Amino acid sequence: MRPSGGRMTRIAVITHEFDRFERWRGPLFRRGSSYMLFDLLKELKRRGHSVRIIAGTSAKPEADIAVLHVDATVTPPEYVEYARAFPFCLNIGAADISKRRVSGALIGKDDDWQGPVIVKSNLNNLGVREQALNRRSLRAGKPRPFPGVKLIEGYRVYASLSDVAPAVFDRSDLVVEKFIPEPESDGFGARFWIFCGERERCTRHVSPQSLVKGDDTIRHEPVPVPEELRALRRQLGFDYGKFDFVMHEGRAVLLDANKTPGGARNLSAFLAAGNANLADGFESLIRQVA
Repeated sequence: MRPSGGRMTRIAVITHEFDRFERWRGPLFRRGSSYMLFDLLKELKRRGHSVRIIAGTSAKPEADIAVLHVDATVTPPEYVEYARAFPFCLNIGAADISKRRVSGALIGKDDDWQGPVIVKSNLNNLGVREQALNRRSLRAGKPRPFPGVKLIEGYRVYASLSDVAPAVFDRSDLVVEKFIPEPESDGFGARFWIFCGERERCTRHVSPQSLVKGDDTIRHEPVPVPEELRALRRQLGFDYGKFDFVMHEGRAVLLDANKTPGGARNLSAFLAAGNANLADGFESLIRQVA
């Protein structure tokens, strides 16, 4: 199947040298991935586009459009510079997704917030990805790409700001946020906005857990995207990704921004149903730079 307009586009996906974008999975050893982009690319290939996964920065930058898909909170500058060699690269402006840059719920030790708070890692996903890349780099005889990164055991919720040890506020690897999930009769709600170019889906998920994750979802429903989040997306430089947010006191509060989103296991069918829509968004970006 040829893409709309009859033009086949060469797509490059830039990953870290030691990342594992694709894996052989299941009893039949079919190629798969934990990343949402993998299934989006399958749809684009079905439409006639070509896809090349580039690990590292040594390959010649030959493609019509690229996606900067380094799975780390802060993309190393050499990858950003490499991405600039392509005619157009998605998410080149979203190189830093640390909580201190993206979170709208951050508070300091002297704030007058009276509700519960949560202590989180400043890094995405507790720094798990940085740790994995460090281990693989050492096994290959190369230096750690993220020296000094320490794995945080997990998030911790406190009843009040005064319960947080003062030393926490002095640590660069931790942040303190207002803990503001949306209360429901059967649990707690949070909202997830997934987008690629001009195409999107935004859903509100309810979980029995106060820390709402996709794997714990018991129900979900479509919701509109607040205009303030659209402005924030432009400010943060996102072409493709996922924003986690809540509505609190009538306004949207961004909690997390992810440039390499994965897919929740119990929502696989729901996510797959949106791939064609997101692929349309990717093709709209292609047309803008063609």
